[in-house]
Amino acid sequence: MTHDTHPSQHAPELRAAARHVNRRRFLTGTAAAAALAFSVNLPAAGIAGAAELDAARITENPFTLGVASGDPQPTSVLLWTRLAPAPYQPDSGLPAERVLVHWEMAHDERFRRIVRRGTAIAHPEFHHAVHVEVNHLDPGRVFHYRFRVGSWVSETGRTRTAPATGARTPGLTLAAVSCQAYHDGYYTPYAHLASDDVDIVFHLGDYLYEYAVNAVGGQRNYTDRTLPAVFNRETVTLEDYRLRYALFKSDPDLRAAHAAHPFVVTWDDHETENNYADDIPENSVPPEEFLLRRAAAYRAYWENQPLRRPQRPEGPDMRLYRRLTWGRLAQFDVLDTRQYRSDQAYGDVAHVPGPESDDPARTMTGATQERWLLDGWRASRALWNVVPQQVLFARRNVDPTTPSRVSMDAWDGYAASRRRVLDGARAAGVENLMVLSGDVHAAYAFDIKDDFEDPSSPTLGTEIVATSISSGRDGADRPANWDTYMRANPHLKFYNGRRGYVTVALDRERARADFRTVPYVLTPGAPITTAASFVTEVGEQGLKPA
Repeated sequence: MTHDTHPSQHAPELRAAARHVNRRRFLTGTAAAAALAFSVNLPAAGIAGAAELDAARITENPFTLGVASGDPQPTSVLLWTRLAPAPYQPDSGLPAERVLVHWEMAHDERFRRIVRRGTAIAHPEFHHAVHVEVNHLDPGRVFHYRFRVGSWVSETGRTRTAPATGARTPGLTLAAVSCQAYHDGYYTPYAHLASDDVDIVFHLGDYLYEYAVNAVGGQRNYTDRTLPAVFNRETVTLEDYRLRYALFKSDPDLRAAHAAHPFVVTWDDHETENNYADDIPENSVPPEEFLLRRAAAYRAYWENQPLRRPQRPEGPDMRLYRRLTWGRLAQFDVLDTRQYRSDQAYGDVAHVPGPESDDPARTMTGATQERWLLDGWRASRALWNVVPQQVLFARRNVDPTTPSRVSMDAWDGYAASRRRVLDGARAAGVENLMVLSGDVHAAYAFDIKDDFEDPSSPTLGTEIVATSISSGRDGADRPANWDTYMRANPHLKFYNGRRGYVTVALDRERARADFRTVPYVLTPGAPITTAASFVTEVGEQGLKPA
């Protein structure tokens, strides 16, 4: 990893408290969780008894960050909003008081056929975020939802439940998105995704970026507004991360996509810090310093995403990997390849595979998550086993020579870990494996080979890589290294460097991936086209042009 130093922005007394807990207790003990909860201003247990705010005192729209839904189950879905009349202020324009929020869900957009309604408390300790788990719903149904505070009513969101567990579902269409650096351009792909006909959206990481955003929004070059100076610094503290989510989530195109579809989210590195690995930061700061930062980042992530209670963090730890099903058609094993990984080999620079990167002890997932994944495959009854995760899974040679350098931050830097996963899939009888990835600001389509050095070896699955929403600016259809990558990787079927997203239609015979791209994001309003389409057949893995 690269190393440089910067002064701590955490209060000295918080750093002192963290140093009193040894590493193991810091990561796993209840005393450590309580200490960190205190250190980032969180209630250690239960709900604090703040006074209740009279909603009549809220004179500005509190729903500036929109609404969202997530993690659909057959009879349940999670609804989210966060109250922020002044989203660019640290207190979001609300006093440190509880706010009563009404919610309702209906079969129709006009809310004439109400299905469920209730109330929830927006607590100041949770930055007035609301997570409502709506249960006892019919499987496989579309619903509409909204929130109300006093006389203020949110926009209407649209969500759905998953099909019944044993249902022989004929098909589904998912979208995969990743990497949305606010300062690199507009979120135009989200405007198109909002009107696209998909059942569910998987966000594969880098929802947030920790880097400073200047007064004109970086490459957006605003002329009609000036962003506050609070954004023009790297995120380190809980207040920093909370404010940065407010900036990103105030984007109208992102709000539209969240309102249109349920999201399933997982993080990569930038939600905390670039290329961190477990408790090892990019920059050389004391371990307790980084774990305080990680606790703040994880807390703000949970507050601002449509996640269920089991995902609520405890101090610097958060169980984000989880499993969802879509009838008998698909099982989704959502991974976290950042929180438990071994440190990147060879200083985290592209390197030819060697003893350090090939060490069998190295792990991308940690032993517990790896066992969970393989056990889940053994128990799976789904036709398709889909793995939404963060970084490139397939081999990607960056040089035309043999041997070639590969990325030490992707699965290439954790070859033994990847081998165990592929062997586990084969042992479990997984015949239709698809990995969804992000991170690299480009769209790729890979065949996953049993032996990446032998193009004739069996194809064990496919990998569909979503390009970025905005990170990397406009990009190009054929980046400068296009010829090199296509020649150096015979299992690579498609490579495109524009911004956009990918949709995957799964049915009982095939999967079809459509790579949707826009020609520019440095100015708003770009049209969208389908750059390429590929299919892979049930029982016969391997991508072919559609």
